Amino acid sequence: MTQASGEVRLPPFAPRYRASGLLLHVTSLPSPYGVGDLGPSALSWIDDLHQAGQQWWQALPVGPTGYGNSPYQSLSSFAGNALIISPECLISDGLLQASDCETDFPANMVDYDRVAPFKNRLIEKAWTNFRAGERSDLRVPFEEFCAESAGWLEDYALFRALKLKYRGSYYLEWPAELVRRRPDALADARRELASQVDQVRFGQFLLVRQADRLKEYAHSKGVALIGDLPFFVSPDSSDVWANPEWFLLDEHRRPRFVAGVPPDYFSAQGQLWGNPVYNWDALRSTEYRWCIDRLRALLAHVDLIRLDHFRGFAAAWHVPAGAPTAQSGQWVPGPGAALFQAVQTELGHLPFIAEDLGVITPDVQAMRDQFRVPGTRILQFAFDGHPDNPYLPNNFLHNTVVFTGTHDNATTREWYEELPGYQRQNLWSYLKRAPGESQEAAPALIDLAWSSSAALAMAPLQDLLNLGSETRMNVPGRVDGNWRWRCTEDMLSLPAFEWLRELTETSHRSPASNRSA
Repeated sequence: MTQASGEVRLPPFAPRYRASGLLLHVTSLPSPYGVGDLGPSALSWIDDLHQAGQQWWQALPVGPTGYGNSPYQSLSSFAGNALIISPECLISDGLLQASDCETDFPANMVDYDRVAPFKNRLIEKAWTNFRAGERSDLRVPFEEFCAESAGWLEDYALFRALKLKYRGSYYLEWPAELVRRRPDALADARRELASQVDQVRFGQFLLVRQADRLKEYAHSKGVALIGDLPFFVSPDSSDVWANPEWFLLDEHRRPRFVAGVPPDYFSAQGQLWGNPVYNWDALRSTEYRWCIDRLRALLAHVDLIRLDHFRGFAAAWHVPAGAPTAQSGQWVPGPGAALFQAVQTELGHLPFIAEDLGVITPDVQAMRDQFRVPGTRILQFAFDGHPDNPYLPNNFLHNTVVFTGTHDNATTREWYEELPGYQRQNLWSYLKRAPGESQEAAPALIDLAWSSSAALAMAPLQDLLNLGSETRMNVPGRVDGNWRWRCTEDMLSLPAFEWLRELTETSHRSPASNRSA
């Protein structure tokens, strides 16, 4: 897999390749500053993965969050979340003093209402110090970053400055000349908000510097990074504001249709996400340039991308705007293979994992297999008693990534506690073991994932630590209370990591196993 030299083995995975890793969002890392970030705790987490024999770290999307603090409702497809800028790195860079960063935040959860203004004040202070002459050696790199990123950064920085001016309101509630992006109105706004715009640019520059250091360090430890790209964008985003032609909007620039999924495992009424849907005809006419730019921007910071809602590339569920539930939607074809052919031509490879969960039709499977993109399998879905269940390890293809659960699932301990009795029996029968207690379920599923034929086995940190419902990351369909869980320093020194290292070696998923493969 990933060697100390920085070489990364990407999909499609070779027949004898076996590796493993853990899923943990950046915001869930320990930190004294209220939210996990890209600083020392992230480097320490890389060390933990390396020592446990893990070769992959998967995080959730790291774009700037808007509604509900969801990483899947980002204010930009290209920008990063300033909340994960490390104050410790800014102190070591000479842009802040330790006294600027004194805080008292809870260790086990993110209090977004307190963290966001705190982090914004730190970035403002760092920007003030930079403007006053601190770290003048960064002036030229900052200017180069702004020039290289201008294609998205100019719109994003102005969007954030305007959002601040209009107290966070949905951009469609701004003055009409700004909604319509009249050139004279934009020019006036840039002059009026020049300092705020530059501060946003500077925050993105700091974020990229820290992300580059983290990736370099991860590779030096033999750990590769999996990023996550949401299929849709937020309706209130710089993407839609700056590029309305790429979306199906009405004459007032409101979505004509919104995204969701029909009734499924997670919701009897389906899920109504509210994102605008794409104008694929318009994107096709540009040979999918905006889509490719999105991918390239994320690949600058990660090695492999999980393509969320992969089935949307074949067809997406379009719900008429204003519908009370997702039940009235219909499937509408997406770009299909044409997009992946364009990406392959442009990038030369397809470093992707397909999140092919939910209602998967033969055309979705055919597209995934045509480009040899690994699919996703979730063990929590496996024990309904049907021998042809695709989530049973007996039915795995090698070019697959298996998870015990995801950010949308209950932790495995909570899942087992709520599992119907017949499915509990199916689980233990499949494992050829006597029925166990709830605390035995997570280790059993991790063992099953690691021993499976899947090329890559992954588990959320919550499952490795055998944690319960209080640590769940997200409940689909619930608006409030998600994305808040954080681990603490003491959790990362538990014996579970030694157990994981031994399991990884015995299941032939260690780096040494792949060097000899």
